[in-house]
Amino acid sequence: MTSVEPVFDAVVHAPQRLQICAMLSRGGEVEFAVLRDGLDVSDATLSKHLKTLTEAEYVVLRRVQRARGQARTWVSLTDAGSRALRGHFAFLQGLLAPE
Repeated sequence: MTSVEPVFDAVVHAPQRLQICAMLSRGGEVEFAVLRDGLDVSDATLSKHLKTLTEAEYVVLRRVQRARGQARTWVSLTDAGSRALRGHFAFLQGLLAPE
C-alpha cells in the first residue's frame, strides 16, 4: 500500500461533503436519492454540495433518463476525489497522533 500524504482539503472538509465522499469511497455509483436520504438533506442542499465537488473534479455525475418519469442521477468519486479524501483523512489522523 502506498503512503498517503496528509493534506488538509477545504473542499472535502465541510461535514456533508466529507460524508458524501465517504459514502462514495466504497466504490461504484450511488444514486442521488440514496445520498440525499443518507445525509437527511434536501435536494437543493445535496445539489449545492455536488456542484462544489464536481467543480473540484472530485465527483462525476451521470444522468439516466428513465423510460417514464424523471431522470435519475448517479454519482461516483473520481480518482482525484479518492486521493483528496485519503489525504484529508491522513491529515485528520495526524492531528491525533503524537509525534
